[in-house]
Amino acid sequence: MAGGPNMGSAGFHPHLPGKGYNFLAKSLGATMWFFIFYRARQDGSKLLGKHPWDHGDH
Repeated sequence: MAGGPNMGSAGFHPHLPGKGYNFLAKSLGATMWFFIFYRARQDGSKLLGKHPWDHGDH
């Protein structure tokens, strides 16, 4: 397997990301969700199939 015969599962020690990367990832993720919820509030009915030109009485 990868890592050689004596490594085992104890040989893999990934480094944790720095505080700056952690903050940047959380900020970008929060911005993405705020934008998605904002667009859903603005255009949610169009996304679900209700269009302004559909009147339903014709």
